[in-house]
Amino acid sequence: MTTYQPSITRTAAQTIIASALQHGIDNGMNPLVVLVIDVGGAPVAYERSDGSPPGRFDVALGKANGALQLGVNSKRLGEMAIERPHFINGVAGSLQGPLVPVAGGVLITDNGVVIGAVGVSGDTSDNDEAAAFAGIDAAGFGHP
Repeated sequence: MTTYQPSITRTAAQTIIASALQHGIDNGMNPLVVLVIDVGGAPVAYERSDGSPPGRFDVALGKANGALQLGVNSKRLGEMAIERPHFINGVAGSLQGPLVPVAGGVLITDNGVVIGAVGVSGDTSDNDEAAAFAGIDAAGFGHP
């Protein structure tokens, strides 16, 4: 059987999602969408809260994918978009998959090694990021 580089498991992804969604509920956030992708950028697990618009999936994917593809959380990508807009505009068209450079996309690490990323969308970008951190922390992983 062929094996691939270490990546996040479906079980761990589901823990991240459940905890991020609960964080949103506990903090009175708008309905959230939470998506976890593996190190290859493929979705591992996804959940959409009741009442969340369907376009939020694409936003969550763009946040997670941008973080994974460029190796920094999407909040930093937003800062880079202000500092170097031509770079972000240029790289957005060359990545495999979408890029949404605002907070809410967070790398997931295990002992300092990136094993995936989570994207959260539905509330303010900073609240989305807080939900992502809560989910990652609850699953026992790290994040930059």
